[in-house]
Amino acid sequence: MKIVRFDANDAPVIGYLHDDHDRLVAHKTRPAIVICASGAYRWLSPREKDPVALRFSALGYQCFLIDYAVGERAGELRPLRQLAACVSILRENAEVWHIEREHIAVLGFSAGGHLAASLGTLWQREELVCSPGCKPDALVLCYPVITAGDFAHRESLAYVSGGDDALRELLSLEKRVTAQMPPTFLWHCVGDESVPVENALLLAEAMQRAGVDYECHLFAHGAHGISTCTQEVETPYPDIAPWFDLCTSWLNRQFQYTI
Repeated sequence: MKIVRFDANDAPVIGYLHDDHDRLVAHKTRPAIVICASGAYRWLSPREKDPVALRFSALGYQCFLIDYAVGERAGELRPLRQLAACVSILRENAEVWHIEREHIAVLGFSAGGHLAASLGTLWQREELVCSPGCKPDALVLCYPVITAGDFAHRESLAYVSGGDDALRELLSLEKRVTAQMPPTFLWHCVGDESVPVENALLLAEAMQRAGVDYECHLFAHGAHGISTCTQEVETPYPDIAPWFDLCTSWLNRQFQYTI
């Protein structure tokens, strides 16, 4: 295992990379995944960082964790520009880091899911042209914040908009879905009392209308911020934990990746 560190527009990024060995011929390059933790754009939850990266690493992925801007620094599209830069840097260094250049996914939880979905829907905007190649090849959205409407998670939208009403409206992402959105895996708990399940439903409806390739899973019970749903992250939900296997099966199909 090799660890790399770099900054993406002042956002620290750490990558966990598989070593290349002469005797390993099947995986000279590997898909990559960038993980965006939750925290309402106010902080970053540790239960959605290393535990998730290590699960994907065990399946052969090159994994990256981005500490995007939060709190008072979360406005002015700063987290979005940072994530765009991160994806671009991975493409630029694909050969060095043994990454399959066209197989870079972005995964996000809650507000991190909003960030991932923001890049998936807004990657063509001129604010991001400084980051060529920033469009993710796939998205994984876990109980994501999506809307700025009736079912908004208001704390997240307040931080990421910086109080700018026009920016808040731009970041109501169900309104930004087009056919150019990357393939998306989406899951949410119906009983989520923090970020209403309507966020996922609104996005799924918009993707359906636009013809986006997506897969959506809704779980009848559960809660918010449950990450991998294991005792390791102190949110054991055995009935919901299969989201991870469903996700990796879907992602491996998207990337035609065989473990």
